[in-house]
Amino acid sequence: MERHLTWTVDKSQEGKRLIDWLREKGCSKQVLSVIKNHEGSLLNNGEKPYFRDPLQAGDVVELTLPQEQDTSTIVPVRQEFSIIYEDEDLMVINKPGNLPVHPSVNHFENTLANGVSWLCRQRNDYFPFRCVNRLDGGTTGLLILAKNVYSSAILYEQMKERKIHRTYLAIVSGKLTESGTIDLPIGRKSESVIERCVDKTHGERAVTHYEVLEARTDQTLVKCQLETGRTHQIRVHMQAIGHPLVGDFLYNPHALREERPLLHSWRLAFTHPVSGDEVYFTAPVPADMQGWKRFQPDKMKVT
Repeated sequence: MERHLTWTVDKSQEGKRLIDWLREKGCSKQVLSVIKNHEGSLLNNGEKPYFRDPLQAGDVVELTLPQEQDTSTIVPVRQEFSIIYEDEDLMVINKPGNLPVHPSVNHFENTLANGVSWLCRQRNDYFPFRCVNRLDGGTTGLLILAKNVYSSAILYEQMKERKIHRTYLAIVSGKLTESGTIDLPIGRKSESVIERCVDKTHGERAVTHYEVLEARTDQTLVKCQLETGRTHQIRVHMQAIGHPLVGDFLYNPHALREERPLLHSWRLAFTHPVSGDEVYFTAPVPADMQGWKRFQPDKMKVT
C-alpha cells in the first residue's frame, strides 16, 4: 500500500533548501529517486515544489511513497514464524531456529523470505523483503524488516552507525566464571565460503561484550551485546576464548550437524524510523534454551 508522510517545517529550518532538508530527514538517494520518478509524490503546501526551493517556517511537506511492484523471484511458501510488532513502516519477527533468512541454492523455498512473501500475498499487501539485521539460519529471535524505502533507508543507516542495539543469549560449552569483552578481528576462513575465523592480519574489527548469567560444570548461559556486526561474530568469538556455542557444528567439535547453535536474538532497541520514538522488543526464550534458573519468571528481568 501507499505510505503517506507529513512534516511541518519549524522556524530553525527556515531558509534551508528542500533537498537538504529531505536528506536530513533521512531520504536516501533511492528515496529521492522515487520522488523524481513519481509525479505528485512530493508536495509543499499542496503544490509541486522544486528541490532547490528554500523552505519557510510552517510549510507542510507531504511525501507519498507509491505501492511497490513485486519484482522479486522469491517463491511464496507458508512458513511458521511469529510477528512481535508491526506497523506501516516495519515488522519485527521472532524467527524460529533452523529457518534460513534468505533463499539460496540449497534453500530455495524454505526460508523466512518465502514465508513473508506468502503472508504478503494473503494480505494483498506486498513489500520487498528488506532485512535490516541478519541472523544465521540456526539462530532464533528478533529480526527487523523494513516495509518501505524510507524506513529501510533510516534503519540501514542506524545499523551502519551502530545505533540498533542487539542483545543475544547464548549457551556455551564449559564453565565461564567471569564476564568480559572480546576484541578480535574476524575474516573469512581460507577455502571456505561459510566459515569465519579470527584473522589479526586481514580481518575486520569485531567487538563482543559478554556477561555470565549462570554457570554450570559443563555449560554457561551468557548474555552477549554486539558492538560490531560481523558474520558469525558471537560464534567465532566464543570459540576463540575456548567456549564454543553448544550445538554449533561449524565451530564446536562436539556438536552434531543436525543440531543448531544455541544462540537467541533476545532484545532489540532502536529509534523508530518515522515517529522518532525509542522502541524496545524482547523475544521469548526458545524451548531448547530453557531450563536455567535465570529463566524463572521472577528472575528474567530485562537489563
